[in-house]
Amino acid sequence: MNRTIARRLAANAYALRIPRKAFSSQAPGNDVSSVPTCPSHEHEVTQSLKNDGQLYDVAIVGGGMVGMALACSLARMPLTKQLNVAIIDSNPALQNKLIIKKEDPPDPRVSTVTPATISLFKDVGAWEYVLQNRHAFFDKMQVWDYTGLGYTRYEARDINKEALGCVVENKVLHYALLSCMQNTEFQKTIYSSRLTSMAVHRSSSSTRADSSSSTTTLHNQGNLAKLDLSDGSSLYAKLVVGSDGGKSRVRELAGFKITGWNYPQNAIICTVEHTVENQCAWQRFLPAGPIALLPIGDKFSNIVWTMSPKEASDCNSMKEDDFIKAVNHALDYGYGPHPKSSLLGNGDLFSWLRADATSSAKESFEVPPKVVKLASARMVFPLSLKHANDYASKRVALIGDAAHTVHPLAGQGVNMGFEDAFALSKVIAEGIAVGTDIGEVSLLKKYEAERKPANIMMMAVLDGFQKAYSVDFGPLNVLRAAAFNGAHYISPLKRSIISYASGEQKLPLFS
Repeated sequence: MNRTIARRLAANAYALRIPRKAFSSQAPGNDVSSVPTCPSHEHEVTQSLKNDGQLYDVAIVGGGMVGMALACSLARMPLTKQLNVAIIDSNPALQNKLIIKKEDPPDPRVSTVTPATISLFKDVGAWEYVLQNRHAFFDKMQVWDYTGLGYTRYEARDINKEALGCVVENKVLHYALLSCMQNTEFQKTIYSSRLTSMAVHRSSSSTRADSSSSTTTLHNQGNLAKLDLSDGSSLYAKLVVGSDGGKSRVRELAGFKITGWNYPQNAIICTVEHTVENQCAWQRFLPAGPIALLPIGDKFSNIVWTMSPKEASDCNSMKEDDFIKAVNHALDYGYGPHPKSSLLGNGDLFSWLRADATSSAKESFEVPPKVVKLASARMVFPLSLKHANDYASKRVALIGDAAHTVHPLAGQGVNMGFEDAFALSKVIAEGIAVGTDIGEVSLLKKYEAERKPANIMMMAVLDGFQKAYSVDFGPLNVLRAAAFNGAHYISPLKRSIISYASGEQKLPLFS
């Protein structure tokens, strides 16, 4: 069984590493570092800087959650807090600080942040702002499928933790990071505009520079990226970071190629309300895709329901009462029976492991709390897997969805992006410590070497799950049930799964 899983994950990882189906959005050229160049002499570069652009150490294109995580991390580290940073994003919330009230209805866009991400937020001082607003820690998770053949339960106490994760509205995470950054003396300029073009000026001068020095040194270097914005302004930067989402303009202009495919699925998301507070994360695999019910506090939960595009369109247009009935049907007896205690007779097959059994292995199947009303608008979006073949080139780095997008079935996408952001900030600090130009490709490749293998493995696991649960076939259903029961009763496997999903260790198979 393990060898079969290993082969499957290895195949998925290989497919992500080697282009299988290129998307048409990349710029022409075979070299990923082939950012459009403007050959010029140092005098010409200096003169253009005087005429039409401000100079920055780092230009962050995209001021969403991941972009703000990078800015916040740079603002808090001793070696990077002196950097002069530009943030380019047309979102007015960056200029006019968003005011969030706890009594406001929850936003349907939420993220499940892992213990590893929470630790990163605490390190930079952003988590205290999250705690001031609505959030929901959960210490239990139940996963099952529609066949009724098996289920598994995970609990934080299985790995001696207080929580498996925390569900937070995206606007709260964004507010926390923005507040954290604003409460520093960080030199930042926010451009409420969009990137339209980008080019790299190169000279034969040395690329060694003091990353925290004044702009005079940089004028003499001539090694800068020029960014033109939609409002007609221009600016220069030693390093451009693309954190501008799955349709990244930075990625396109820099010529990064991507590998990926669209899933034949859409996801519908919304906020719902219960009569009691939900304190568990629930996920049921249905014939067309999984449905997740995630607690967000104050008797509210978030729905993420994956299905075919037609089904998603139909659900989105349903009357509220009909939609609520459909949700409760999907989370209860719809499509199949409740799982009994176990397909494998209460785990007798694994009795030799009972001495080390986790506490959750003794827990019975539970039915999720009923949904009583809709608390937000419904939103529908298509699902895809995309991965940039490279994360870095001369003066350019990609983080978050600009580098990778994944299926939402495990809620890992934003955590991968946050880890990208904090990893890149540390590499920038390392470059400053030794006097290296922070836009030098050899430095940026250190960031890529750290994050790319971890992201590929997570993407391969998620894609493998998506494909395994997209087929309704008797023998495969039995194998899936066996996998559920194995995860439920085999304690070492369960602990490894929880730790991996929490972002705290690699799967033993690939360590």
